[in-house]
Amino acid sequence: MNTTPHLTEPEETPEELEALLAAATSAAADWGQRSPHDRADALSAVADALDTAGHDLIAEAMRETGLAEGRLTGELKRTTVQLRMFAEHLRDGSYLRIALDRQDPDFVLGARPDLRRWLIPLGPVLVYAASNFPFAFSVAGGDTASALAAGCPVLLKAHPGHPETSRKTAEVVNSALRTAGAPEGTFALLTGRQAGVTALRDSRIAAGAFTGSVAGGRALFDIASSRPNPIPFFGELGSINPAVVTSGAERERGEQIAAGFVGSFTLGAGQFCTKPGILLLPSGSELPKRIAELAQEVPPARMLTSSIAERYRERTAELAAAKGVEVLVRGTEHADPSGVPQVSPTVLHAGSVADLLTEPVLMEENFGPCAVIAEYDTDDDLREVISAVPGTLTVTAHLAGQPDDAERQQVTGLVALAASRSGRVLFDEWPTGVAVTPAQQHGGPYPATTAVSTTSVGTAAIERFLRPVTYQNAPEFLLPEALRESNPLGLPRSTHQPGASRNWAPPQ
Repeated sequence: MNTTPHLTEPEETPEELEALLAAATSAAADWGQRSPHDRADALSAVADALDTAGHDLIAEAMRETGLAEGRLTGELKRTTVQLRMFAEHLRDGSYLRIALDRQDPDFVLGARPDLRRWLIPLGPVLVYAASNFPFAFSVAGGDTASALAAGCPVLLKAHPGHPETSRKTAEVVNSALRTAGAPEGTFALLTGRQAGVTALRDSRIAAGAFTGSVAGGRALFDIASSRPNPIPFFGELGSINPAVVTSGAERERGEQIAAGFVGSFTLGAGQFCTKPGILLLPSGSELPKRIAELAQEVPPARMLTSSIAERYRERTAELAAAKGVEVLVRGTEHADPSGVPQVSPTVLHAGSVADLLTEPVLMEENFGPCAVIAEYDTDDDLREVISAVPGTLTVTAHLAGQPDDAERQQVTGLVALAASRSGRVLFDEWPTGVAVTPAQQHGGPYPATTAVSTTSVGTAAIERFLRPVTYQNAPEFLLPEALRESNPLGLPRSTHQPGASRNWAPPQ
């Protein structure tokens, strides 16, 4: 995903920013100590309020972003589903990973004290909204939902590409939280580029979450890491998402693959973090010609902002000028009534894998409806490309329905390599569909993300904003309710009773 530099936006004054930071800090202890069920009820209330306000919010987002009503309706639904999903996750309680090791004088390594471990919220989180998802990765999006679920107050840095949508959504969120009894300061919207940087440097902010460009995200990551008290920074920065097509898959359903690829890389004018940016085809493939024909049929679509369009124009020219590149389809551009450019797709053919590897720029994300095609001769070609791809969110493989032995051997060797370079490995589908489910992994090695072991989609996203604490030999009355012997909250826990360590002892 991408951010939009240089858009003008109002700046919080230092006094206003200080008030927001102080309120979030004050709210942290209260919100973090609420029971999971109480926080779940608050998240459900936010989801209900967003559904009620949906018509007005969608109309505003259409005006600001140019995105279609159907797309925004689905995105708002995803936003409220995420909130309710985290509410259910809270009510289940297993996310706290409560573990009790009861005192054991006969523990195999010597007397064991009573140990009780669980997860607690980090504290106030600064979330930077994305440009291309005005609901699902913005004010009430997945980062906000998972941080609030964890018990962390959220300061949301609004994206300048949809300011009014952000303001109106924030009003709905705050009103719902207030009605649900959340403390003042649990959520707040802030604007202004400098305010976003200043807040990240403030010692009261405990973590950052960002969706945007490599340059912007890396700058913020460096700030978070170089503070006197460094904090975790969960950034999603850039992804090329390569796709591989076997010769068997092309023979079996070449037309379907061509149409699916064009539909995926042009979806939303190519402004998706999971857009497939490189397609690897067998040498001598007929698909580049068909892909070009289909791409020429795709009508121009509006970019989110003029700044994004400007950067896309520069990057596309840079890729087209790379050594050995043939422009199969040269996209056009014209301004819509609001003055924001509309662009049609560009398709580039890099030639062979050897040509592709000599121009590393071709393997960097271009945020917009542009894709690069290259052809491979051998399995080694594929391994070289996947190995050379920067850390990415996804790798896709299209196989024959019944692969022969040669194809099985070909893809078996690629799967482990693909998993080492990405967070999600897909088969016979396209990566622009991201299911919001507990098993989803939306992350990957840098520059896809700055925290390779985390996800920003799915219930595991809550883990980013929690840290473990163990109580040793604590009196019952001093323990958090969740760790008390009586378990008044009824939360799931794992327990190790005395004597359970006997099987760990070495043989006599």
